[in-house]
Amino acid sequence: MNPTRELKAPHEDQIEACVQQGDCLDRLARIKDHSVDLVYLDPPFNTGRTQATTEASYEDQWPDLNAYLEFMNPRLEAIVRVLDDRGILLLHCDWRTCHHFRHRLDSLMGPENFVNHLIWMYGLGGSSPRRFARKHDDILFYAKGRDYFFEPPMVPATSNRMKGQMKKATDVIDIPAIDVIDVPAINNMAQERVGYPTQKPLALLEMLVGACCPVEGLVLDPFCGSGTTLVAAHRLNRRFLGIDRNEQAVRLARRRLKETAVSTNRDSRKRRSVRSSS
Repeated sequence: MNPTRELKAPHEDQIEACVQQGDCLDRLARIKDHSVDLVYLDPPFNTGRTQATTEASYEDQWPDLNAYLEFMNPRLEAIVRVLDDRGILLLHCDWRTCHHFRHRLDSLMGPENFVNHLIWMYGLGGSSPRRFARKHDDILFYAKGRDYFFEPPMVPATSNRMKGQMKKATDVIDIPAIDVIDVPAINNMAQERVGYPTQKPLALLEMLVGACCPVEGLVLDPFCGSGTTLVAAHRLNRRFLGIDRNEQAVRLARRRLKETAVSTNRDSRKRRSVRSSS
């Protein structure tokens, strides 16, 4: 395996196969045990309302918390089954269910396999005159076993001693010694915005995928929405599989991946042209 080889854009029929419409519980049943290197899931948060934009919408409400957890539990069990022995699970959630998921994943994977409770902080929304602002999401990081893959993000060193060198950025990012991810949320004017509700920034997923999945490894997103995880995986030369039961989400994800494939091919041609002329 050569991690420096140029990324090959998938054919259109491959994109169709790699973004599947359906309930992830049904689709997960078709995936082999121990075959996935990284699962990142950003399921509905059970906010009690319909998440909607002009481009897409989905229902984000269950009769009560128990009904929501009953929906999630078998899907978490199936996800743990398909994880490779060196695999990683990243569960993206918020204050409503974080503590419930932590308890459930401790039970499924063992408390000794809990690695990080990451905080993704952002500046948009969450304010109230009745409480402190809720301006972060939670990402629970569990490993399948002790020998899990992890490649720390690298950033330019700022000290004189390491001037011109790169350093590990496990302080993720800007706030030393704590597990807080400082990546801006997508605002209304962001170029990457595709109009899907609750779309996550590409920078966040590229950091997570790059750190938690080996080159050419398989990334699974069972609630893939508009496909940000899949785009990140493709850009970083990882294989990917996305699942969503929302037809609008699947259509958006496939469109983004096709656009990414075109951009990748164009950039590859430019690099080859520069090399041949030098």
